[in-house]
Amino acid sequence: MKFVSIIIGSKSDYDVMRECAKILEKFSVMHEIIISSAHRSPDRTHKYVQEAQKKGAQVFIAAAGMAAHLAGVVASLTTKPVIGVPMSASALSGMDALLSTVQMPGGMPVATVAIGKAGAINSAYLAMQILALEDRELAVKLQEDRVLKAKKVETDSVSIELLV
Repeated sequence: MKFVSIIIGSKSDYDVMRECAKILEKFSVMHEIIISSAHRSPDRTHKYVQEAQKKGAQVFIAAAGMAAHLAGVVASLTTKPVIGVPMSASALSGMDALLSTVQMPGGMPVATVAIGKAGAINSAYLAMQILALEDRELAVKLQEDRVLKAKKVETDSVSIELLV
């Protein structure tokens, strides 16, 4: 079973990362979501990544705030693609998490998306684009979604143009 694994560093990340899961559900992409911390539960994180790979995880999405080492730890444990979502969990509004997630040493890549909700949504789309390299049906769905987004821009514009 191929699926996307979503790992969040704490329960407080769930409301934002639920947006990621909603997008995957919309496209009928199998996924699971767990809470595991790079710092507070490192053994759980290591064990989960190994188990998820055995079960068929194709892409890992890791969301964490503050020091945000979760995506880097996951990347150290797998050669599957890892997408990091920095969370806004501190007085620094997520900039600390962004820098922690994006500044990986050479050879340990983590694809890093925007802070917060936009990043959660984009992480789902990026994971699906990776899966779509070998899944023609998903590739078609993603292309259709792009067409719908373009049409919405035109419709929105018409509604404003009529007001002027």
